[in-house]
Amino acid sequence: MKRFAVLVSLFVSCLFVLAACQEGPAPVPSEGRGEAAPEAPDGAIRAVPMPSAPLDEKKTLTRIVFGSCADQQEDQSIWDRVAAEAPELVLFIGDNVYGDVRSGDPAMPELKAAYMRLARSEPFSRVRARAPVLTVWDDHDYGLNDAAASFELREQGEALFEYVWALAEDDPRRARPGVYGSWTFGEEEGRRVQLIMLDTRYFRSDLKETDERGARGRERYLPDAEPAKTMLGDAQWAWLEEELRKPADLRLVVSSVQVIADGHGWEAWRMLPLERARLYSLIDHTDANGVVFLSGDRHAGALYRKSGVGDYPLYEATSSSLNLPASRWRAESGETYVEPGPNRLAGMVYDANYGLIEIDWEARAVTLSLRGADGGVFAEERILLETLR
Repeated sequence: MKRFAVLVSLFVSCLFVLAACQEGPAPVPSEGRGEAAPEAPDGAIRAVPMPSAPLDEKKTLTRIVFGSCADQQEDQSIWDRVAAEAPELVLFIGDNVYGDVRSGDPAMPELKAAYMRLARSEPFSRVRARAPVLTVWDDHDYGLNDAAASFELREQGEALFEYVWALAEDDPRRARPGVYGSWTFGEEEGRRVQLIMLDTRYFRSDLKETDERGARGRERYLPDAEPAKTMLGDAQWAWLEEELRKPADLRLVVSSVQVIADGHGWEAWRMLPLERARLYSLIDHTDANGVVFLSGDRHAGALYRKSGVGDYPLYEATSSSLNLPASRWRAESGETYVEPGPNRLAGMVYDANYGLIEIDWEARAVTLSLRGADGGVFAEERILLETLR
């Protein structure tokens, strides 16, 4: 009976695995999938660690790949394209698997099965062998669609995250709630990259639900200026201020949900406007130069720039999805709508994509680009570091 219950739970999970923020249709069959997770002799679902190449913070970085929203049941071949970019670092920034624990089982069998399937992906294994991989979660690998601090299994989800991503025993993330972290790469002055990965799930307050579900710009949530609500929680806010005061020439701040983007009613920092204003203010008063945001979540990509909130314009690169793009259900439904983008630099990218960050230290410039499964460039922006001060 226990085995039957687990199988039923997994079947239900598969039916809802695409309940992402846009809640797209079920996936279609494709090649290159990871193998399904086997059961242990006792009938329990197991997961395995996914270590990657050693992390060397002394290294001066020039090529970084990032991406989000990778369905473990879908085509994994884009990882070979990522490996071909010869990245020095890979950032997996949320919805790294789709393992919503709809059963409510504290053992989290659905999430374990999803991780196991990713672990068995040969293309992803090749990426992990090629470059160090750093991760942070979004909702579907946190444990439930759109879940926040009220999610009852968040502690179990964190323990599983630490295990499957093979966090070192002395990793600071093991010693505190949440999975946020920071690293500084490069020892040469003038060529240091600080990576800050925020946890926008573990401490976040519940969002205000829309009064007009599905309406343009009000799809799921509405902005809520309630002062008691938080995106990061007190401890993470204090930590972030300390991190932003550290010296760096380029700061990549990862948020699983979009920061700058306006014009939609899905999860984003705009839904907690006081918290977003606090973030902008913190960057300003800590004199943190070189900030660039990286985000995912949307099953669509775009580049953004926002001026007027500090001493220099803020940029954001949203890359999503690696293998579950909105182009699929847009084609099936005949959708042509493009959301307003007052801060967007160009059009939206609806095909499968990953982000590439190229740093030219001689020219003191960083280039952000969104690239397709064939490596073709969808969008690109070159930014001089002197303009981020």
